[in-house]
Amino acid sequence: MATLLRKIGLIRLHNRDTEDPKHHHNHRGGGQQSASLRGKGGAKSGGHKQQQQLQQQQQHPGGAGDASPGPGKGKGKRAAELAPRDKAPAAAAAAAAAAGAGGPRERAAGARAGPGPAVAAAAGGSLVPAARQQHCTQVRSRRLMKELQDIARLSDRFISVELVDESLFDWNVKLHQVDKDSVLWQDMKETNTEFILLNLTFPDNFPFSPPFMRVLSPRLENGYVLDGGAICMELLTPRGWSSAYTVEAVMRQFAASLVKGQGRICRKAGKSKKSFSRKEAEATFKSLVKTHEKYGWVTPPVSDG
Repeated sequence: MATLLRKIGLIRLHNRDTEDPKHHHNHRGGGQQSASLRGKGGAKSGGHKQQQQLQQQQQHPGGAGDASPGPGKGKGKRAAELAPRDKAPAAAAAAAAAAGAGGPRERAAGARAGPGPAVAAAAGGSLVPAARQQHCTQVRSRRLMKELQDIARLSDRFISVELVDESLFDWNVKLHQVDKDSVLWQDMKETNTEFILLNLTFPDNFPFSPPFMRVLSPRLENGYVLDGGAICMELLTPRGWSSAYTVEAVMRQFAASLVKGQGRICRKAGKSKKSFSRKEAEATFKSLVKTHEKYGWVTPPVSDG
């Protein structure tokens, strides 16, 4: 009996211990307290790390992007950032030295624009125009060489060419023939004039611009020949010119204009020996172009000659 009572008492004690709320609360409270202590310790360690990071950022402003850059790492990044800046002026100076100093305008433009644009301005101001000019010279030379060959093959010896001072771009052209039924042809026979001498100078952009053509001798009257030997023909103006026109075609048109305009050789005493002037011819041609652009042009066709 006593043994049974002791067993019952032990069972009750066990149940009371397992079902007591205070017992469970103490266990939970202990866990929460340990977790709180761990949280406080982590917060303290995190705050300490943030303080260290702020101090390092103040000491190394250039390394703000790194969380904790060391001394060697910060210097390496700073050197890497400065390297392209140092290389740009050096590359610009080398390119400028290779391209040449250029003219005063190019150097002034480069100084205002900075190292990079200065090199581009120098290259664009000296190399590109030089290449373009060389191309235009080649086109003009090839065209004029072909013109000379075609004139040399003419069977009727209508015109002949002599180069002035061996220059391919300055020609003296002899017009040997005009309409044999014209008064001008009779004047040539009576004065023993074998040809009418003209001068043609070809601009840099020929054949896309017309040559400047003027009469040298003999001194002519009428026939669309004006003061200084200037010639009044629309096809000799920029607006009337075509790159398809050849020197031979221009001379044939001029011969027709002489006949159509009743051109004559001047025989007046004193005036007939006065030579034409290039300066006077240029001024006269400039004036007549302005006049005809205002009032229009009339150029006789070749068939009228």
